[in-house]
Amino acid sequence: MTENTPTVGFYFDPTCPFAWITSRWILEVEKVRDVKVEFKQMSLYMLNEGRDLDPDYRKHTDAGLVPGRATMHVRETYGPEALADWYTALGTRIHNEGDKDYPAVLRAAADQLGHDADAILAATESDALDAKLREAQKEAEDLVGNDVGTPVVAFDGVAFFGPVLTRIPRGETAGEIFDASLALARYPYFYEIKRARDTTPQFD
Repeated sequence: MTENTPTVGFYFDPTCPFAWITSRWILEVEKVRDVKVEFKQMSLYMLNEGRDLDPDYRKHTDAGLVPGRATMHVRETYGPEALADWYTALGTRIHNEGDKDYPAVLRAAADQLGHDADAILAATESDALDAKLREAQKEAEDLVGNDVGTPVVAFDGVAFFGPVLTRIPRGETAGEIFDASLALARYPYFYEIKRARDTTPQFD
């Protein structure tokens, strides 16, 4: 990897299990393709603001504002380059370990990375960064529209939602999926391939 290595923008909401799997895949891609990953935030809470949702999904989305605000605080305080390690520390606890006690998870992730946990938790109780969250969500929507969720991958002038994966591809398999996804996304009239999902996310 050099300073001229092309960048893949990876837009994530930290609470989404499928975005988490795809994020681990894109890091595998970084090992086998000449790309570097830049993590960027988006927000399912802001995407679904004012929408009529299933009550269970609304509960999940509303709860996600807490880690969303915390993640934006990390970006604003420690810089965009801090998001990769923050997302890994946070996502490992939320998804691999199944811990949805967000205040405890945020404190543990902050302590692991040497961040100011009290400041991060204080940010979750304020709407001061909500405008930044809306801006981040709009950036993702400007790439792919507002009728898709997270993750969004942007590379070499094209962007797409997904890929939605239920396990983490490793090695050259990860690279092949990246190549295929880009090949389809480069056709401006190509929009969707989809099939029923009958397996739950596997994070190992």
